[in-house]
Amino acid sequence: MSPPDLPQSGAERGLMPAGQTGRCPRWPWLNNTVGRDMMSPTSLAGHAMQRLTVSLLFLAVPIVAVAEPVQVEFAFLDKATGQPIPCRVHLKDAAGKPVKAPGQPFWFDHFVCPGSVQLPLEPGKYTIEVERGPEYGRIADTIEIKDKRRFRYELQRQVDLTKEGWWSGELHVHRPVEAIELLMQAEDLHVAPVITWWNKQNLWAQKKLPDKLLVHFDGNSFYHLMAGEDEREGGALLFFNLPKPLAITKATREYPSPMKFVEEARLMDDDVWIDIEKPFWWDVALWLASGRMNSIGLANNHMCRDRMSEGEAWGKARLVERLPAPLGNGFWTQDIYYHVLNAGMRVPPSAGSASGVLPNPVGYNRVYVQVGPELTYEKWWQGLRAGRSFVTNGPLLRVRANDKLPGHIFTGEREVQVQLKASLTSNDPIRHVEIIKNGQVERKIAVAELAKTGSLGTLTFNESGWFLVRAIADNKKTFRFASTAPFYVEVGADKQRISKASAQFLLDWTQERMARIKLDDPGQRGEVLEHHLQAEKFWQDRVAKANAE
Repeated sequence: MSPPDLPQSGAERGLMPAGQTGRCPRWPWLNNTVGRDMMSPTSLAGHAMQRLTVSLLFLAVPIVAVAEPVQVEFAFLDKATGQPIPCRVHLKDAAGKPVKAPGQPFWFDHFVCPGSVQLPLEPGKYTIEVERGPEYGRIADTIEIKDKRRFRYELQRQVDLTKEGWWSGELHVHRPVEAIELLMQAEDLHVAPVITWWNKQNLWAQKKLPDKLLVHFDGNSFYHLMAGEDEREGGALLFFNLPKPLAITKATREYPSPMKFVEEARLMDDDVWIDIEKPFWWDVALWLASGRMNSIGLANNHMCRDRMSEGEAWGKARLVERLPAPLGNGFWTQDIYYHVLNAGMRVPPSAGSASGVLPNPVGYNRVYVQVGPELTYEKWWQGLRAGRSFVTNGPLLRVRANDKLPGHIFTGEREVQVQLKASLTSNDPIRHVEIIKNGQVERKIAVAELAKTGSLGTLTFNESGWFLVRAIADNKKTFRFASTAPFYVEVGADKQRISKASAQFLLDWTQERMARIKLDDPGQRGEVLEHHLQAEKFWQDRVAKANAE
């Protein structure tokens, strides 16, 4: 029997890189035979023996059978009822690669399902994390796919904020419309306008607009089909509740000014809601000066579930030495918002995750609005406008001052004193809760003490100002926090506190932005600059009217 023919080198066998001969790095025990020129002058007997030896060695290499995938079933149940419950699943193999579930909405590292799912998995070890928004406890497990083919998990609700009158929503969703109901159910989310037009993209460009833009399902959940985004050089504005998209597809990075579309939106529907998507965008000072903005994204998409977007993209950069990564961007966001409030601007905070663009799940960053026992879409926006809200990407922080909700305005001739009560629920460890008064940490209250007393103590104002309460989790990867919307205080004749330093901060910001405008056409440049010049005058007037340092 003749031995089989063999290639002339290890490279030809795939055992070493092309051009390398003589040594086999993968199977060293072949080095005495592989890579030798088999046609070199040797005796015929010796040559035949070499070929036979190699052939026998190859026959001795064990053949590893590839295990066939097995069909695995996962069931996710509500612990209180024993019924299947929609949820989000992060399933990863031993190498950390996310696993997709056939037929279920998938994004980045997770899928959602209606309460059960079947999928083929190769035998081996996997990690699984199961979540359903911050009102439920998290599940984390390591499993091995071998003999066991059915897995059952029970999700336990920690708190039902709807029973307290709080209803969750988020303002930055880029997911497919056909998946939105399951996505919201899986996150226990009640309000989620869907962005269907964004710069050059317009889902409705070749379609008839839906007759029904607001969809109400499951009794207490709503989504709107006409949310949009104008995201260009100055940053991003989000538009809600319009009857049709704005004509922004031909806009360039700088032209026309975003204020053109703001005015068009107001003319189309004066009830349009316009959100400043993040506080550090370059046009923020311009937008605020216009008086046309409804909210600002305090819990925004730079805060992701297991990481931070550590820079400010093309926005106004922070001083990294003062606010280092990974949490610096989160603190910078807060700092800017406090400057806005200190400058006398009363703008409620909002929240958005940008799921479908950035790694977040839908509803990771969310805003809870106090509506009472019955939710309607209109009442949710009314509550958000009034600032009866808190934003979060984890902790659930409910605060009342003299039994009043955030957004309330306290008044007094000489002094205002408030008693603060709070409730905190969190899946993450938190050491203390902070009271922020006029932009500074006024007091820290240990969470252990808060759990015992439910009290944050008393706060006294002898002049006008504002305060809010926040809680920041002990998480080294991402800025996980909750913050109430501000409470306002008016004492004496000066009803509004205007800090000269904060007004100057926003004036300097406006002038710095003007110097950055990138337009060569004189007419276009002059048109865009006109809006910034108006903003410059607004902030100059604020500096002149300042009644606090």
